[in-house]
Amino acid sequence: MAESAESGAPQRFESLRQQVRSAVLWRSGTQFLGQLVTWGSTFLVIRILSPEDYGLFAMTQVVLALLNMLNGYGLASAIIQRPHVDTRLKRQLFGLLLILNLGLGALQVAMAPLAAAYFRQPIVADLLRVQALLYVATPFIAFPYALLARDMDFKGQAQANLASATLGALVSLAGALAGWGVWTLIAAPMALFWSRAIIMTWLARSLMWPSFDFRGAGDVVRFGGLMATSQLFWFLQSQADVFVAGRHLDPHTLGLYTTALFLTQVFVAKFLPTLNDVAFSAYARIQDDAAAMGAAFAKSSRIVMVAAMPFYAGLAVTADPLVHVVLGEKWLQAAPLVRILAIAMPFMTLQTLFAPATNARGLPGLAARLGAAGGVLLPLAFVIGVKFGVEGLVWSWVAVWPLYLIVTAGRSLREVGLSASALASAIAPPLLAGLAMAAIVVVIDTALPPLDPAPRLAILVAAGASAYGGWLALFARDTLAELIAFVRRRG
Repeated sequence: MAESAESGAPQRFESLRQQVRSAVLWRSGTQFLGQLVTWGSTFLVIRILSPEDYGLFAMTQVVLALLNMLNGYGLASAIIQRPHVDTRLKRQLFGLLLILNLGLGALQVAMAPLAAAYFRQPIVADLLRVQALLYVATPFIAFPYALLARDMDFKGQAQANLASATLGALVSLAGALAGWGVWTLIAAPMALFWSRAIIMTWLARSLMWPSFDFRGAGDVVRFGGLMATSQLFWFLQSQADVFVAGRHLDPHTLGLYTTALFLTQVFVAKFLPTLNDVAFSAYARIQDDAAAMGAAFAKSSRIVMVAAMPFYAGLAVTADPLVHVVLGEKWLQAAPLVRILAIAMPFMTLQTLFAPATNARGLPGLAARLGAAGGVLLPLAFVIGVKFGVEGLVWSWVAVWPLYLIVTAGRSLREVGLSASALASAIAPPLLAGLAMAAIVVVIDTALPPLDPAPRLAILVAAGASAYGGWLALFARDTLAELIAFVRRRG
């Protein structure tokens, strides 16, 4: 029996590797296609709408982000993490999601006038009332998502995400061209959410009669509660800047800031969550094997940073022509903000990788405690920074995220079976390649004659891509080979 178990272990891990590879390629591949569609629409819409529109929209997102921490995705994560799930528990989860989200929609309607009064913008109340309809769709996204993720079926999720992202992009572009103004930013997520809910429910065949008898579901509620607590602190981290700035900056300046933040957070906000979804499901399969967890975390960190570093370094050194070409002249004031925020993003990206690993180990309380630390550090930094205007606000990101990463790594590395030196060795190749790329691009940019923004950007992007790839090929061949092997089904 022992020999049989030992011989079966390599097969189990090989099967998991192939599942992870398939999941990553499906999620990241369709995410990339979806983002191409979304970005094409988004950047056209940004050119049509005004910074004020984005400032008003950002004010509503503070309320949505707060209430979304309680929408039950943590409960859904509980059934992904559990080894065994029966039909009764699934019906209980569906019932919990319905109750939670209908209650949150009603609460948002009630909070709408208070939010409008706080931001001194009456239209915010109307925007929030309409956005309350998003909560009705949430159970029909979160529940099938959990069932598909539990089975490592990310193909279905990817298809639903791509289709809904395409519809949302089309609605966004149509609204902007029709002159809807800020309501364009409300209609697009509505189309995206509802189409995703319908498609995912159909793919997962998850429509069932909910149960409102929650006896025996206490452990799921506790796990979900801890996950929600962690997410609540994430709200304090991610929305405290807009909550603070909304009282000190006018909608135009706030729109410049939030759009600069959107550009710099494209990777960490749009791509990393999909990779973390796959990582959580994969880590849950090997949660009792510390060595395997450590190796997997090191490898995933390295691969993520290989993809992230050229993006962040490129943003930092090409901000001026990039903003001019992509967003247009009316957004040029956002370029200095993009340049500064890009410096903070590698620290934020690495810090975000820890929670899926520790949650999969059955330690959501650790993520909650670290979220509490971030919930204190970041708002405090924003309160101090905003006193110096929007520039002070963006520099507060650079000041606080390295510190928050140190705190997170210090508490989490032991739990994921990895040492600090091993993690540093894992991510050193892409970090060095990114810094080298940035230095080379700066030198080339300085040597260029005066050019229009578009050809200048094209030259700098080509030079940066060549420099980054060349550095990896010369000084980090193992890292480059590992990435190629993973994509080619050999890693």
